[in-house]
Amino acid sequence: MRKRWSVAVVAALLASLTVAAPAHASASVARCVFTPTPDDPAAKPVRAPRSRAKARGTVDVTIRTNYGEIDVELDRANAPCAVHNLLSLARQRFYDKTRCWRLTNSARLGVLQCGDVYAAEKGGPGYKFDDEVTGKETYPRGTVAMGNFGPDTNGSQFFVVHSFANIKPAYTVLGRVTKGMRVLDRIVANGIIPGPTDPLDGAPAKPVKILGIR
Repeated sequence: MRKRWSVAVVAALLASLTVAAPAHASASVARCVFTPTPDDPAAKPVRAPRSRAKARGTVDVTIRTNYGEIDVELDRANAPCAVHNLLSLARQRFYDKTRCWRLTNSARLGVLQCGDVYAAEKGGPGYKFDDEVTGKETYPRGTVAMGNFGPDTNGSQFFVVHSFANIKPAYTVLGRVTKGMRVLDRIVANGIIPGPTDPLDGAPAKPVKILGIR
C-alpha cells in the first residue's frame, strides 16, 4: 500500500532542511573570545575585535617599515581569530610608529619580533585570546606567527622568521611572507645589540620601525 504524506510531515521535513543550512554556513565563521587584561592595560586606545571572525580564505597585508615593505599572506582558515585580531589592530593603527624590539639569530631561533608598543614584551592591546595550534606547527623561513607569554596569552605581538625557528609548536601561525624577505635579510645583516644573557638575542643594531600595516 502506498504511503500518503500528510501536510504536517512534509512541513517538518522542510523545516529540518532549513535548520541544517546555517550549520553548514557556520563553517566559514569562527567565534573568538577577547578577554580584558586589567593588569596589562592597552598601550594605545584600541577596541577589542568583534567576536565573529571569517574562517575561510586569505588576506594580503603589507608591513611598511623604515627598511622597506614586507608583503604577507594571512591565512584565515588556519588562524581565524589571530588574523581577525591583527587586521583589527592594523585598521585602528595600533602598529603605526611602533618598533620591532627583538632580533635573534642563533642556531635555534632566527626571528624578528614586533607588535609591542613600549619595549620587548611590553605594551599590548589590553586583552588576550586563545592559541590556534594543532601541535604540528613548524616555523620555516618566512613564517609569520603570534608571540605570546604562555598558553592562550596572544595579544598584539607577532614574529617573522628570517631563517628558521626550532621551537615547540605553541605559537599560532598567521601566514607567510610572499615578498620582502630581502628586507629581513638587511635587518639581520646590520647586527644585534647583545642582550644580557645572549649576544645573539637583543635589539636590532639599527632600529626597525613599523610605519604601518595596511
